[in-house]
Amino acid sequence: MAVRLLNLRPVPDDEAQEIRQLLNEKRVDYYETPAGRWGISSPAIWLRDESQLHEAKLLLGRYQTERFQRMRAEYDELKKQGMQRTLFDVIAEAPGRFLFYLSVIGLVLYFSIAPFLGFSA
Repeated sequence: MAVRLLNLRPVPDDEAQEIRQLLNEKRVDYYETPAGRWGISSPAIWLRDESQLHEAKLLLGRYQTERFQRMRAEYDELKKQGMQRTLFDVIAEAPGRFLFYLSVIGLVLYFSIAPFLGFSA
């Protein structure tokens, strides 16, 4: 009976591709379900043979530990070089978008709090 190994919804594309490659290299029999046309289905990697679940989880655990260490080293290197994006970099790239989002947040807060504080007429 098939068993779900990994939910792909929160997984970046490059990580999903590396996981597929790892499973292919280790000859783990799997298939993938897509998110569907409107993205409401659950994209996932499924194992066809439940007896491979333990082995696949061990492979996935080792891979995730290795990826974490690799991504952390990359982040630390960018930070050391001063190239890691900051909030100010994001604002400077699109100040109009930042002001729009800030105004929407302000409006939502105003209409949410105004009745309780007597600001409305």
